[in-house]
Order: sequence, then C-alpha cells, then structure tokens
Amino acid sequence: VQLVESGGGLVQPGGSLRLSCAASGFTFSRYAMNWYRQAPGKERELVASIGSTGTTTNYAGSVKGRFTISRDNAKNTVYLEMNSLKPEDTAVYYCNRYGDWGQGTQVTVSS
Repeated sequence: VQLVESGGGLVQPGGSLRLSCAASGFTFSRYAMNWYRQAPGKERELVASIGSTGTTTNYAGSVKGRFTISRDNAKNTVYLEMNSLKPEDTAVYYCNRYGDWGQGTQVTVSS
C-alpha cells in the first residue's frame, strides 16, 4: 500500500489549497478514505472522511463549510479542497486508509 500526498505549501489567511493523495497497492474504490492533520505539539486529528463511492462525507467541526473532500476512483486519488484558510489550519496533512498513512504534506497559513 502506498499513499502519496501533494499540494501543500505556504498560503495567506483566507487563501485556498487543494491537496491530493494518490493511492496504490489496493483496490481504491472499495475503501473509505480519510484526511488527518497534526499541528506542532498537538495530537493528530481527523479532518474529513469520504465513503468508497464518494456519496458520504464527514467533517470535523472546525473545517465544516470551508473544506471539501472528494475522490476520483478512476484515478485512485482523494482530494481535500481547503478554502478560507486560517492560521490554525497550519499542520502536516496526512492521507489515511485504516492503518496505512502517507508521508504527509505541510500546510502553512501565514501572512
């Protein structure tokens, strides 16, 4: 199993980023996928989840209305669209399927 995140970077408050996670080594379309994040000195937290078909999504309260999780099963990729970013969104963002994790991508929100 391999999960490879991309799309992180430095963005100003109020800006947007789109994270991608390319998956391989398993039948992607059969599994729900998650995005987690971990800020310095804090525990890793679940940000968003999406069901195997993409019709069911769930969000942490802190990102609801600003972040959108989606997937393309033909491309074995899950996305996290992040809008209206705040400094408190600064963290390493990880793609997850059960016990499998990507290497993470850094998102920094700062002026």
